[in-house]
Order: sequence, then C-alpha cells, then structure tokens
Amino acid sequence: MTRDLVVRNIGRLITPPGRAPRLGSELGGVREIAAAALVAQDGRITYVGPESRLRPDDIPPGAPTLDADGAVVLPGFVDAHTHLAFAGDRDGEIRQRLAGVTYKEIAAAGGGVVRSVTATRACSRDTLVALLRSRLDEMLLCGTTTAEVKSGYCLETAAEIRSLEAIREAGQSHPVTLVPTFLGAHEVPPEHRDQRERYVEILVSEMIPEVARGGLATFADVFCEEGVFTVAESRRVLEAARAAGLALRIHADELCWTGGAELAGALGARSADHLLFVSDAGMSALAAAGCAATLLPSAAFYLRLGRYAPARALVQAGVPVALATDGNPGGGLSPSMPFAMTVACFAMGLSLEEALTAATLNAAYSLGLEAERGSLETGKRADLVVLRSARLLDLVRVGVPAVRTVVKDGRVVVRDGALVAG
Repeated sequence: MTRDLVVRNIGRLITPPGRAPRLGSELGGVREIAAAALVAQDGRITYVGPESRLRPDDIPPGAPTLDADGAVVLPGFVDAHTHLAFAGDRDGEIRQRLAGVTYKEIAAAGGGVVRSVTATRACSRDTLVALLRSRLDEMLLCGTTTAEVKSGYCLETAAEIRSLEAIREAGQSHPVTLVPTFLGAHEVPPEHRDQRERYVEILVSEMIPEVARGGLATFADVFCEEGVFTVAESRRVLEAARAAGLALRIHADELCWTGGAELAGALGARSADHLLFVSDAGMSALAAAGCAATLLPSAAFYLRLGRYAPARALVQAGVPVALATDGNPGGGLSPSMPFAMTVACFAMGLSLEEALTAATLNAAYSLGLEAERGSLETGKRADLVVLRSARLLDLVRVGVPAVRTVVKDGRVVVRDGALVAG
C-alpha cells in the first residue's frame, strides 16, 4: 500500500518547529503557513510549504491527493502516558468518587490499581490484544498517531510479560505507533503486602531481566507515591532498569510531594509524570536533566483531585512540558488529546499554541522520538491531522468532533471521521 501522498488546499498548517523540545517562552512559538501543501514519499515528508511553490517534480508519480478543503492541518498527536493494557472496569469506583470518596480512600479499601489486576491477570493475551486495538481505534479517531502504553495491571512476572507481548502485538497490527513501558512497579500486589521488600526484589532480579531479555519495553516506570513505592524503593527499581538497558520514566508527586521529581532528575529519567505537588527543587532538577514533565490534566479532572500540575511554573523553570491522557480504567476516561489540551488550557493556564506543542513535539521528546515525529517538516514521518475547519480553537469545543482526517506515515487511516479499513 502506497505511503506517498499530496495534501493540498491546506488553509493553515500549524506546527512546532524543529527536532528538539520547546522550552520556556518558546513553547508557544509555532510555525504557521497559510495556503499550504504537504508531500509525503515512502511515509516521510518531502515538501511542506506554500502550495504556490509546489513544483511538479516535488510530487511522486501516481501519488494520491488529499484535499484539506481549507482546514487546519497539525502534526499527529503524541499521547505520552497511557495504561491501556487492562481488562475489566472500575465503574463502581467512579460512582464512589462522584459521591465524594477520594482516590486514596478507594485504594485503601482494596480498589484502584489492585481491582484491575484481578481482571487483567485472568485475561488471555488474545483478548488483551483485542481490547488494546479497540482503545487505539478510539485514540486514532481523536488524532493520536503515537502513544506510550504501560503494563502494570498484572504485577507478577508471567502475566506482566504477557501484557507487554500483547502491547507489542497490538502495535504491529494497528496504525498508531506504540512505545511500550514496563510498569511492574505500579503497586505492591496483595500477596506481597506483608513483605513488600520481597516484591521489590522480584522486580529487580526477575521481572526487569526478563523484560530486557525479550526486548519487550523501551522504558521502565515506577509509581513513586505515598503508600505505593518510596523514593528509595523507586531508586532501586529504576537503577536496575537502567542497568538492564531500559530508559526511565516515573510517576512523581501526584497525590503529595515525595521527591519523585528530584529522583527523576538525579537518575536522568526521560520523563516525570503527573507532578501536581512538584517542589521548586524538583522543577530545577528536571530542568537541569532535560527531563520532560508529562502532565495529565484529564486525570486530575476525572480523579477530582482539586488541583492541577503547576504548568506555568514548570514552563518558566525551563522544563520540557508535555501532555498526555493517562488513559486508564479509573481516572483517564477520555482517549482524546484535544480534551487533555482543553483542560491544560482552561485549568492549567497554557495557551492553545503551548498545549499544541506539549501534545506533539514535546510529547515526542518525552518518548525519545523528537527526531522522527511531533512536527511537520521535511525528513520527518508524515503523521498529521486535518481538522474539520479553519479554526484552531475548534480543538477545545468539547463534544464536537474536531478531527476529520488522520494520516499516518503517509497513509490516510481516518477519513471523514471514520476509520479506513486495512
């Protein structure tokens, strides 16, 4: 199937520039081209600029044409933090939260991550692959073309391996590019609660070597949080992962300050995520290490946490700020990056252009993909989104589908708001 394409009649092509994360006051500095065209050959962009300057020899012979009909064209969204590899649901907990029960109270009563573990351990690999594909379809329809996907709903070696294998298989058969993360340190499972150090030892001496041996993950992650994994335990797990060749991510300072951001900076993690309670010292550590702050405003919204990560302070500190949905059964209920951008703008104080960069180029940076994805320029992968109108603000009209067409590696995969077969 051809991966050549010509996109004409683009009203406004809007993209962050470059192959490096945008920092500080440059976060919102997007490049905008009016009356633009874009050409892809073999899945990569070979021309992007004014349509008036497009020459016949810029166009691959026989390349199909996509008419953008005067609409806005953007880079495909990069969702840099998801937990899609799960079975079952947590609907009852969500109703409890609506009634005023807190996330911590639900977890203390045996809910939260542990509730999803039971269902996911019992799930076959084939069923998990099918569930993943269905969730990826939802994300693709919202304009996501690249996504990180974590394990972490099994918490024992064989099932965690099965989960990562399911993520790999789903990624091989779906247009969305997947970046797998091992999150065996998502929670201490009930059978190890009385001897939690035993579970940390299993993570370090059994799970991580097995994951690395099979090449099943790019990253390792830890939920560094009060009542979950301490900073010392998180350090031990992440150091073992780094020694095994895995890059590092960390859930940090979500429900209270723990020093997770400081740990991320000290270990050279690629991303520290959540960060609702990040300290000034933590922000400085992230900036010094070039560690991305992947913020999850949709999760803070659905979890009713009563506050959001200090996005403006992180930007001003020079930290590469990224956005993600936190897609999961308990708190990341929306697959939509436009919704995450909306909350980032109206609850966290980002401009729309800053949110766009955080959802594309900076999110790609948090996954180590900034040289390939996240912006529209020659040489990069042709991952792009065509909106339904000429207004960028239509991205934040919640409930009104903003995305008309999605192109992945030069191939149309969503057309007129519907998935393209094959």
